[in-house]
Amino acid sequence: MPLATRHDVFIRFFPQAPAFRWRQIEREFFAVPKKTWAHLLTLPREMRTQLAVRVPWVSYTQSEVFSSKKKDTYKAVLTLVDGARVETVLMANARDQWTICVSSQVGCAMACTFCATGKMGFTRNLSSDEIVDQYRFWRYYLAQHPDLPKRISNVVFMGMGEPMANYDQVKRAVQTWLEFTDLGRTRITVSTVGFLPRLEKLIDDPDWPHVRLAVSLHSADGTTRKEIVPTSYDDFLARLRTWAQNYLKKYGQGRHHLTFEYVMLSDVNDTDMHAKKLARFVNQIGKVRVNLIPYNFTDGKFAKSRETQIIAFKKILEDAGVTVTVRKTMGDDIAAACGQLITQKS
Repeated sequence: MPLATRHDVFIRFFPQAPAFRWRQIEREFFAVPKKTWAHLLTLPREMRTQLAVRVPWVSYTQSEVFSSKKKDTYKAVLTLVDGARVETVLMANARDQWTICVSSQVGCAMACTFCATGKMGFTRNLSSDEIVDQYRFWRYYLAQHPDLPKRISNVVFMGMGEPMANYDQVKRAVQTWLEFTDLGRTRITVSTVGFLPRLEKLIDDPDWPHVRLAVSLHSADGTTRKEIVPTSYDDFLARLRTWAQNYLKKYGQGRHHLTFEYVMLSDVNDTDMHAKKLARFVNQIGKVRVNLIPYNFTDGKFAKSRETQIIAFKKILEDAGVTVTVRKTMGDDIAAACGQLITQKS
């Protein structure tokens, strides 16, 4: 169970507060450089005093930041109030702004064989506050470093954990960002290994904020996918195809495309056969983009696909009419790249 949120505590201790009060407080959470309850001069003094005692201003107690050599990627290890630790990453993007990668769980139960986080196992879900505060942490960090660009323009749920396994708290965090920051729906991406019961739920969930979705596919060959994604199963690809068709029929307009993430593992899922199967699978669905991700080392079991093979794989997809990109590797020198986030259990 996630820890009680700030809102839960506020309602418990201030049940008679006017309805607008909490929204006023939430808005102030994102007003940099305010850092304590004492700065919220719009609140009554007695309320500020009680909040300072009962409700932490942020949901982490310590932080440690690592910088890549290129100074285009920063990784923070945040210690939460119960001693658990999560990692979040700040990455420069093409607009001279920042994308942050956030975590949704402490550890992960999906156990993908190429992912360091999967080797941690699962500890607990994060509360919506603990997700939201990863954004707030980086806002404070940028405010303290005037030499760096200030705007966070994108958020991706590609850190620790499976977001769809923490559906309600992820939904609440995204709703908060959409309401109190300048992030738009197409600037937030929720990445999932393909947690189909929740993906099927969100299509008809009137409260789900329909931000972009990315599915970590990694193979359109059923046997290969089960080898590298242990939570896969025999009819996964057929169910995913049906879900994706239904999803795009309802939400696939304008810039709201669906992405398939594909980690390139040498001699595992990067052959011409795998490329052709992937192309056929995508073309059965429709408006899907494929993002090829060069593997980032986590142990000795896998190797990164050769650059020539990535190029050949990409060409097969393009020749079949598939929109495809290759992700730029960032932060691998500080273990901040895709699949490398891991902390030790407390």
